Amino acid sequence: MTAGAWTSRPPRRLTAVGVIGSLLLGGCVVGPNFHPARPDTPAAWLAARSAPAPASAVTVGEPADPAWWKSFDDPELSSLIARALAANLDARQAVLRIEEAREQRRMAAAAAWPSIDANGSYAKTRISERTATTSLLGALGGLGVSGESGPPGGVAAALPGLENPFDQYQAGLSGAWEIDLFGRVRRQVEAADATTEAAAWDRRAVQVSLMSDVAAVYIDLRDAQGRLRVLSDTVGTAGAVLRLAAEARRSDLGGDVDVAAATSALASAKAALPPVEAELTIDENQLALLLAAKPGALDSELADPRAVPPLPPSVPAGVPAELARRRPDIREAEARLHAAVARQGVAVADLYPRVVINAAAGTEAISPAALGDWAARYFAVGPTLDLPVFDAGLRRANVRIADIRSREAATAYAQAVLGALHDVEDAIAAYGQEQARRRNLAAAAEQNRTALTLVERRYRGGVASFRDVLEAQAQVQSAQLALVASAGAAATDLVSLYKALGGGWESADASPAPRPDR
Repeated sequence: MTAGAWTSRPPRRLTAVGVIGSLLLGGCVVGPNFHPARPDTPAAWLAARSAPAPASAVTVGEPADPAWWKSFDDPELSSLIARALAANLDARQAVLRIEEAREQRRMAAAAAWPSIDANGSYAKTRISERTATTSLLGALGGLGVSGESGPPGGVAAALPGLENPFDQYQAGLSGAWEIDLFGRVRRQVEAADATTEAAAWDRRAVQVSLMSDVAAVYIDLRDAQGRLRVLSDTVGTAGAVLRLAAEARRSDLGGDVDVAAATSALASAKAALPPVEAELTIDENQLALLLAAKPGALDSELADPRAVPPLPPSVPAGVPAELARRRPDIREAEARLHAAVARQGVAVADLYPRVVINAAAGTEAISPAALGDWAARYFAVGPTLDLPVFDAGLRRANVRIADIRSREAATAYAQAVLGALHDVEDAIAAYGQEQARRRNLAAAAEQNRTALTLVERRYRGGVASFRDVLEAQAQVQSAQLALVASAGAAATDLVSLYKALGGGWESADASPAPRPDR
């Protein structure tokens, strides 16, 4: 027989049998089908084109760096992030949510298979002799009925061989199988698959947030250490100014007012230290919490002051069209939209009939020894049809609710995409502007130091007043603190940019996105 012979039309009877068989085994799938969204995104980042040229520029076109924290070239930061990914309790909870979603998926998939249960029972039963049934049995048996006393001889006489009370033993199997004619079970599995995928993306969103939190707190800690150094230098400078005022008083170039003002300035400088020291302790404890460690566990490791990690020469940001595939929160919103559409299909399938094949078989006898007799066997098998007729609009309302929820999920997805675009634009703008601000602060700090040196020299020569010295000293301190804080702000803005771009999870988990078991 040639292959072309199979192209002829099969007999009508075989066609009907095939259609019925296909309907019973597979059926159709009702309800809407999910199609991945294609968000409308701009061609390039607006802020990257309009921002001034900073030392560390945001470049468009190159894909964002998955291991972005390594661009800071700080081994301590890389170590903290690696340990946080391994130990953080929020990350562990996210993993458990994936496991829970997978088990929920297995539960949904189990509905597509027959369920079989083994059962056994024993009961000691006595039949009442004061019912219409026992009276009828006695009459049919020709035993007569003696008024209220029931059939002569009771139930045992009416049914020879049956004791009253009697034992009843039973052992067997029972099963049920829903034929998924309209895809209700398959839609439930589809929704469970999408929910599992959403849990996997939620885990990666937790990873992105965790890495950015560790980096931001670490940068704040180094920023606080830098500010503490500036304040400590200010205390030393204030002490030198106090000695200068005392020397001027002894030389009759100054008076007690100058000494009192210098003493006050020194006390104010010392008073600025405790809040920054407290901030350092809070940062150390926050990092310990992110690493699931006890308070103070990282104190000795982080005690050595270091500068804020330097900015990389350039920051690749990719293109906006990639954002929807890189941001795990957007992928999570898309998966939840998929689940909502699938549940809409479940609600639609509930409008159609359901067919369940029920079966039961076993043995039943009045003694354990008789359970093995051929005559003790029983069985029952047959379909049950559940056909919706009237429910006062319950199922239709459920369909409308599912439709509303899918539209809510679609709106949430659109909001996630729009919010991500704004996050990146804001982060690029903040990063570039902070670098411009830092250049001006550096110039101002240099001029303030020069001014302080000149004022001190003029004060010694009796030309400038002591108030001029104190004002120059305060301006130097303010400029130095602002410069150190700007370095920390620029690095924090960069972390925010990396977080907005959704990077990091690729390196945290190099394997593909966890998919549901198939």
